[in-house]
Amino acid sequence: MSSPRTASDPAATGELQAHDLWSACLQRLAQELPAQQVNTWLRPLVAQVADDGSRVTLAVANRFKLDWVRAQYAGRIGAALQAITGQPVAVELVLAPREAVAGARVAAPRTAVPLRTEAALPPLPDEPPTAAPAAPEHRTRLNPGLTFATLVEGSANRMARAAALHVASSPGQMYNPLFIYGGVGLGKTHLVHAIGNHLLAERPEAKVLYIHAEQFVSDVVKSYQRKTFDAFKQRYHSLDLLLIDDVQFFANKDRTQEEFFNAFEALLAKKSHIVMTSDTYPKGLTDIHERLVSRFDSGLTVAIEPPELEMRVAILISKARAEGAVMPEDVAFFVAKNVRSNVRELEGALRKVLAYARFNQKDISIAVAREALKDLLNIQNRQISVENIQKTVADFYKIKVADMYSKKRPANIARPRQIAMYLAKELTQKSLPEIGELFGGRDHTTVLHAVRKVAAERQVDSELNQQLHVLEQTLKG
Repeated sequence: MSSPRTASDPAATGELQAHDLWSACLQRLAQELPAQQVNTWLRPLVAQVADDGSRVTLAVANRFKLDWVRAQYAGRIGAALQAITGQPVAVELVLAPREAVAGARVAAPRTAVPLRTEAALPPLPDEPPTAAPAAPEHRTRLNPGLTFATLVEGSANRMARAAALHVASSPGQMYNPLFIYGGVGLGKTHLVHAIGNHLLAERPEAKVLYIHAEQFVSDVVKSYQRKTFDAFKQRYHSLDLLLIDDVQFFANKDRTQEEFFNAFEALLAKKSHIVMTSDTYPKGLTDIHERLVSRFDSGLTVAIEPPELEMRVAILISKARAEGAVMPEDVAFFVAKNVRSNVRELEGALRKVLAYARFNQKDISIAVAREALKDLLNIQNRQISVENIQKTVADFYKIKVADMYSKKRPANIARPRQIAMYLAKELTQKSLPEIGELFGGRDHTTVLHAVRKVAAERQVDSELNQQLHVLEQTLKG
């Protein structure tokens, strides 16, 4: 049975054009997949829809991308299209003609060449590469909607935003490279796009490129396969600003790391700027060459933390306004208190509330938000109590539950107790004084210290972060 369609859903018109259907599909996939995957692999595709809507043909730029999209995303695309149209939709991937432009007629299907992984590449050729084809017009890959103006500022991202704005205003000067790290969905990608858009607004002639680390890997693979390294180096070594997301994807890819090191050195030598993001700080990266890690750490490293309550409220109100809706502050507080992990999940919750209100022709209220998010709230309300947290943490670290509220202070007890306080603040609606009372009558400042200490250490201690992830998943069931 297909999901209900809202009045604003393009599928409701029954007269879907290719752009409308593909746009609706992308919106749906954006709620399921990381933004960088959608932007890198799916948004560049050009769609054609059969007259009866039973088939969607997607033109892909090259064989590498065709194989990757087919393997990783074809099933998700088909499911999303069926959910939108209410009928099975065949998904066909084809190679676009070299001369094709956006909106042009797509080519007939061609046979795809199986992708070889980096490890399977032949040895480096001794002979010089063959002549590269003429360089295409430079593409920035920037999302023009991701700017400093649309980024909600708060204590969680204030330092990173300030550094990013400095780089955007004076590239090649201080903070080179700029390394931004933090968890999934906290706004790292938004920030790097904002840097590129700001620079281009001031210097339209600047050569700027935003790219995900996976795309850099694929470019290295293609250059080895086709012996077109002159074109590869011309593209990357001539930039004024390189913005690269998720450099942790370079792990265990020796040749990719070698080529990125060369590009890194070439760009710094010509005073171009490099901005990188990662899920961990430079020295926390694994299976990355030490000389590359030292380059990552040679400029400025800043963290983006999970947004605090007030920042989450501001984000919800701002995003709702961008969608043409008004979210009352009390509703924003209700949603923000129940969605704590990251901005991406916050946006997903907002979309659910807006869609539910529009479909049911109701004003946005706490009651509407509670109904729209009932599945999420049911999951969170599976009796995650402070007592349950204390027991789970005590079992995990092999201490007694009684130690959670005792006055003992040895490290093997104090540390798990602080972790339990942190989880109590993150996973329950209890206030700091209430949590302190349940931990043996401790003052709320003790709880606050524990929460801040664990939150800060989580950002730089991968082992602690993994332990907390396990505990959170255990408690959420």
